[in-house]
Formats: sequence, structure tokens, C-alpha cells
Amino acid sequence: MPAVTRLPQIRAVLVYVLLSALWIWFSDHALHVLASGGGWDMAFLQSMKGWLFVLGTAVLLYALLGREMRHLQRANRMLRSGHEQALRMVVTAMDIRHQETSDHSGRVMRMATGLARVAGVHGEALRNLSLGALLHDIGKLALPDAILIKPGKLDDGEIAVMREHARLGGDLLQQVDFLRDACDIPYSHHERWDGGGYPKGLRGEEIPLAARIFSVVDIWDALICPRVYKPAWPEPEVLDYLRNAAGTQLDPQLVALFLEHYDEIKAQGRPEAA
Repeated sequence: MPAVTRLPQIRAVLVYVLLSALWIWFSDHALHVLASGGGWDMAFLQSMKGWLFVLGTAVLLYALLGREMRHLQRANRMLRSGHEQALRMVVTAMDIRHQETSDHSGRVMRMATGLARVAGVHGEALRNLSLGALLHDIGKLALPDAILIKPGKLDDGEIAVMREHARLGGDLLQQVDFLRDACDIPYSHHERWDGGGYPKGLRGEEIPLAARIFSVVDIWDALICPRVYKPAWPEPEVLDYLRNAAGTQLDPQLVALFLEHYDEIKAQGRPEAA
């Protein structure tokens, strides 16, 4: 174990030993004074000294362990933040390479997180959803640019290759410990509520909730923003498409929730809302 990782344990042990030594010295001195003054039973005094030592040790250990746990939690947050910043750089580079609309991955991550919150997702599940949304198309790194940025319609063979990105993305995240629980969106965001999606043809609530939430936002973004193969749709047409896709392509309850909170969720997609 590197010396730097042992510093918290060493510090806690040293504090404990120092305070214990001080306790022994002062308590022995106090016992001697009390016993020599008469009126106190030495056995009783020794017993009280022992119980006070146990109580003091428990309080001390609680305080020391609490402080070290806070240090470790702070270090863990810094490490996690560093990981996420690195992932954001990779995703930004990927969006640029694939000629996605500016801030596409960040925007759909923020909006999917906003929809998830109003759907009642919180805690670690919300964190995993945010990471999965950010990395939803990570599997496209393994696909050729000739398919990814083709300006026209893909043929059947190219569509088959394109669809592989969902499986590739899920498999890639499974290999990273802190991303393993974030693979629902990369793997399942092209599943359909009616069972006609891919890669597994899941239906209804068989599709992970995170993927169902993200699909609503991803389709909205794909339609309302220009892509290499299509112009942007007018906003009213995009919202009509979502209404019509409810119950076939998309979870109807989540579409209704998205439309009910549309202005709020849309505002969260702006970069300044990050």
C-alpha cells in the first residue's frame, strides 16, 4: 500500500495513542490523590476509570473515524468529478467528429436528468442516468465515419452496422467499474415501447426506466436540431410527433410528463443551466 494512502490510518492511530497516554497518566495521578485522601475504595475507582476509558475511547474513535470518512468522501467526490470531466471531453470530441449539433450529448444529458427528476428518480440512480445519457452514443466510436456522417439515407447493410453501436456502447461501459451501472441508456435507448426496437426487442416496462426517459429527450433533440441527413423540424411538429409516438415508440406516461414540464426541461438543456 503506498505511503500516502496510509496517512489517514497513521494520523488516527497517533492521535489515539497520544490521548490514551495522557489519559493513563492523568487518571493514575487522580486515583493516587483520591486514594491517599481516604474515603474512596480503590477497586471502585479502578472500575470507574475503566468505564470512563471505554466511553472516552468510543467518543474519540467516533470523532476520528467521522473526520477520516469525510476526508475520504471529499477525495472520492474530487476523483469522480475528474472522471466525469474527462468523459465530457471525450464526448465533446466525439460530437465534433460525428458532426452532431453543438453540445448535443451535454444537452440531452441535462434534459434527461431534468425529466428523470420530475419522474421521481434520485440519488445514485439519477447519477447513473446522467452518466448513461452523456455516454449514450459511445458505441459509435467503433463505427466507420462513412456511415456515421453519411449525408443521405443508409442502406440496409449500413443500418445493420449502425445498430451495433447500442450493443458496443453497453459492452464498453460494462468494462469500467464506475460506469457499469450506467449502461442502461447506451444499451437500450433504441428499444421501443411496442417491442419493435433494438438490440433486444424489449417491450413496455421491460425497457429500463433510464432508457425510456432518455428516449423521449433523444428523439426530441434528433428532430428539433439539424443533422447531416436532415434539416431541423419546427417545434410544433416535434411535439406532435412525440404525442403520436406515445404508446408505440415511447412510454406514454413519460411523454405526458415531458410535455407537462416542457418549458422547464427545455430550459435545462441550455449550456448555462449546467
